[in-house]
Amino acid sequence: MKSDLFEDDHLAYADAVRGFVAREVVPNLDRWEEDREIDRAVWKVAGGQGLLGLSVPERFGGSGVTDYRFRAVLINELARVGASSLQSGFSTNDDIVLNYLLRLADDEQSARWLPGFANGETIGAIAMSEPGTGSDLQGITTTATRVDGGWSLTGSKTFITSGILADLVIVVARTDVAAGSKGFTLMVVEADLPGFRRGRKLRKVGLQAQDTAELFFDDVFVPDANVLGGVGSGFGHLMDSLPLERLGIALAGQFAAEAALRWTVDYVRERRAFGKAIADFQNTSFTLADHITRTEACRAYLDRAVLQFNEGTLTAEDAAKTKLIATENQWAVIDACVQMHGGYGYMLEYPIGRAFTDARIQRIYGGTNEIMKHIIGRHELAAPSS
Repeated sequence: MKSDLFEDDHLAYADAVRGFVAREVVPNLDRWEEDREIDRAVWKVAGGQGLLGLSVPERFGGSGVTDYRFRAVLINELARVGASSLQSGFSTNDDIVLNYLLRLADDEQSARWLPGFANGETIGAIAMSEPGTGSDLQGITTTATRVDGGWSLTGSKTFITSGILADLVIVVARTDVAAGSKGFTLMVVEADLPGFRRGRKLRKVGLQAQDTAELFFDDVFVPDANVLGGVGSGFGHLMDSLPLERLGIALAGQFAAEAALRWTVDYVRERRAFGKAIADFQNTSFTLADHITRTEACRAYLDRAVLQFNEGTLTAEDAAKTKLIATENQWAVIDACVQMHGGYGYMLEYPIGRAFTDARIQRIYGGTNEIMKHIIGRHELAAPSS
């Protein structure tokens, strides 16, 4: 079943994105993986071609386009070539960091920070996770203490996407230990602030080219002008931002599954065993039929979720459903596709091998899938019987 999510404008945009991917991404994928870091230059090229920060208002250098289908186009085109690491970095910038700034930054902050997200000059990060907290945001121990003119920020964060390259980091800090969920505040730490240190570039199972780091804050002075969204309101802002983050993760999973199936269909048509194409074996046909059908059904659900996000009606529970169904399906599809590739599926020279290692994190970040089940189940069990 063909998706009808994209209209003519989106398809024209896809052509432009595909050209960018062919010129700037595909020739560099292997090198980025080996270097465990993506060149900053590709961010600037993407920004210059209008592929980043689309939702930044025109007065701050963007195009002011808020139709999320354009973001979905970019996610899809990167998935087609297996550029999961770059996709992860771009999504962190646009779906998470920029999302916070667009909703919460005042005029002065917007003038300072938003232009860089539109032109590709600024790479952002969000620092929530800590060594002992994981998905438990209530357990955050990084603290900010009131000082003259601002705050003194102390603590550490880990698993921070784009932590090495980031020019600014939105840090979740505890500003009132006695206030419970109302004791958290978001603070923007710029890379040149004294006391801000980057730790290790962490070695990961997948997403090798996407830099993930530890960050340390040693009595960093954060001026009041860098507080984002008001003191004590941080936890609520985090909750408000999670639906878009989870929708982006879901789309990455969906498009990765679709790409894996395309690669595998091509492979089994060409690869021969026991005198015939692998595609001619009933097990291959049945396995592909099952996963293609499930993936198309998942796509219909995600298409609707994108439209609901555009309408402003996507709920936190439905966003959790998109993340759960798409990433679980992604893992099942890619695992089956590796199997159909045989020994070559385990080789990183084939895109399916890299897709396999890149996919594992999808069921963990943005809130583990167990957390997604908790959110969904709690909501459904609390709802009145119809």
